[in-house]
Amino acid sequence: MATNQDVKNQLANRVSQSAQQPASPEQTIAAYLKKMGPEIERALPSHMNADRMARIALTTIRTNPMLLQCSIPSLLGAVMQAAQLGLEPGLIGHCYLVPFRNNKENRMDVQFIIGYKGMIDLARRSGNIESIYSHCVYEADEFDYELGLHPKLHHKPATGRRGELKYVYAVAHFKDGGYQFEVMDKEEIERRRKRSKAANNGPWVTDYEEMAKKTVIRHMWKYLPISIEIQQQAGHDEVVRKDVISEPVSVYSEAIDISGVSAETIPFDDQSATGEEQKEPEQPSGDGTIFDHVK
Repeated sequence: MATNQDVKNQLANRVSQSAQQPASPEQTIAAYLKKMGPEIERALPSHMNADRMARIALTTIRTNPMLLQCSIPSLLGAVMQAAQLGLEPGLIGHCYLVPFRNNKENRMDVQFIIGYKGMIDLARRSGNIESIYSHCVYEADEFDYELGLHPKLHHKPATGRRGELKYVYAVAHFKDGGYQFEVMDKEEIERRRKRSKAANNGPWVTDYEEMAKKTVIRHMWKYLPISIEIQQQAGHDEVVRKDVISEPVSVYSEAIDISGVSAETIPFDDQSATGEEQKEPEQPSGDGTIFDHVK
């Protein structure tokens, strides 16, 4: 019959063996996110919290294992960008974390991309826009627009088979009664897509129409009555940040403790996994800067 001392020894041996096992990439990321919690909390708008953002980020990573092959600074930089803008990656198309091959540095990095719904959320935060939307035009649709002194736009979608994509347009109605619209043809959208590091993967492949709509809204951005701060926030689109943490250290060093850390152990608000539409994000707090490192 085992004594209490025998049980203690067995438990101690299991703990020792567990500590010697290499941490999985997911454990490493979870540990960094746990350590970054206070920084993420300060960056988030009031209706969100760091635990929720960490779990959403881990869920996004699980759905795209290639993210685990990316450099940790660029991956965590993308998570911090999402937090600072108050946008949730993956779930409802607010923003995306897209892996790409960095041939210059011979490694995989993560590019942060704002989605169509994310651009709309940012625009609405200005308080000066009544509504903003974008639509795709196909070859069977009835479509006409005119610029000049009296600009106008007419679009009547066809029923049934609509053919190939021809144009994408965006319209913003202002609270003072004015409006702005932009039209972009498929060729121009393609030219802009090809300039992206994620031109051949991520949302440009899985959600082409949504990205096309975002592209037109992004082009219209400079004509909208929105604050300089929100203009600057939109400037974070399609960038790669690697200065959120220093070069990754061993997860066994004193800098990061992974004991008991996994995707399951980070507290989680179950509502964030439903994919349901969330309330409109509030203006992120703070001065708009991105934290340079984790203390």
